[in-house]
Amino acid sequence: MKTLTNLTAVAAILTAVPAYAEFKLDSRFADADGDLIADIPTDASQLIDPSTLIFAYTPVEDPAVYAEVWQGFLDHMVEVTGKEVQFFPVQSNAAQIEAMRAGRLHVAGFNTGSNPLAVACAGFRPFTMMAAEDGSFGYEMEIITYPDSGIEKVEDIAGNKMAFTSETSNSGFKAPSAILSAEFGMEAGENFEPVFSGAHDSSILGVANKDYPAAAIANSVKGRMFERDVVTEDQLVTIYTSQTFPTTGYGTAHNLTPELQEKIQEAFFSFDWKGSALLEEFSKSGEAKFIPITFQEDWAVIRTIDEANGVAYECN
Repeated sequence: MKTLTNLTAVAAILTAVPAYAEFKLDSRFADADGDLIADIPTDASQLIDPSTLIFAYTPVEDPAVYAEVWQGFLDHMVEVTGKEVQFFPVQSNAAQIEAMRAGRLHVAGFNTGSNPLAVACAGFRPFTMMAAEDGSFGYEMEIITYPDSGIEKVEDIAGNKMAFTSETSNSGFKAPSAILSAEFGMEAGENFEPVFSGAHDSSILGVANKDYPAAAIANSVKGRMFERDVVTEDQLVTIYTSQTFPTTGYGTAHNLTPELQEKIQEAFFSFDWKGSALLEEFSKSGEAKFIPITFQEDWAVIRTIDEANGVAYECN
C-alpha cells in the first residue's frame, strides 16, 4: 500500500545543479561529437570482431532464472549477427563494469545507476531500454518496510537499519540517499545504519522476511517478484515513492566494429516479443518492447542526482 508520494526532494535536487551535470569520460576514450559516450575508434587496429559475443544482464539474486528468460533473445542475436552469443551471469555491478572495461563483455544491460560509470569507465555505448507498448518507460524508487515493523513513515527509519543494494545503484542507493538528506535531513551513519544487500531482489526478500526493517528498491523488480510469487503484497508496505526514472540501459562495448554494433542494434529492435520468455517476464513490470534512447538526454536526471551526491566517476 502506497502511503506517501512526494517529488519535492528530487525537484530540489534538479534545480540545485545544471540540467546536464559535469560528466567526463576516462582518458582512454574520445568523444569528438559531444554526445557523452565513447566514440567508436577510427583506428582499425583498435577494433574487435569476436567470434563469440558475451552478454550480461544486470546482477540479480538468481542469474539462472534470467539466463532462461534471455535465451530466446540471444538465439535471435545469433541469427542477426552470425556470432555465437553466451550469457554471462554477473554477481555485482562493479564486476560487470570491470568485465566490459577489461574486454570480456561485449553486450550488456547496465542498471540505471551503473550506466554513467559504465559509460565513463568502460566505454559502454547504451542505445536502448525496455518500454511499454505505448512507448512509456521507467520505474520508481520505493522505500519499503513490512507490516507492524513500527515504521509508518520515512522519519521512523531513524535509529533503525536501512538496506540499500549497492553504491552504484540509482534507486538502491543514490536517489534515496539524496532524498533522505534533502527532504528529511537524514544521513546514513548518523540517523540510521546502512546495510548493503547486493541486489534489489535481495533487499525485497530481506524486508519480506523481516531481516531488514526498511529498504530502498526499484518497484519494477518488486512487481516481477509479486508476479512470480516470490513474495506477496501483504508482506510489504511502501512508505515513499519517487518520480519515474529510466530503467536498465542496453548497449555495446565501444570498440566492437561499427558493422557489428549495427547488427547488435538490429537484433534488439527486430526482436519479436510476442510469445517470448522475455515478454512473459518483463510484462510483469509493464515492459513489452525495446525503444531507442540516448545517454545524453535520458540519463540527465541520473547524472544530476550523482552530482548532488558528490559522485566522482573515478576509473582505476
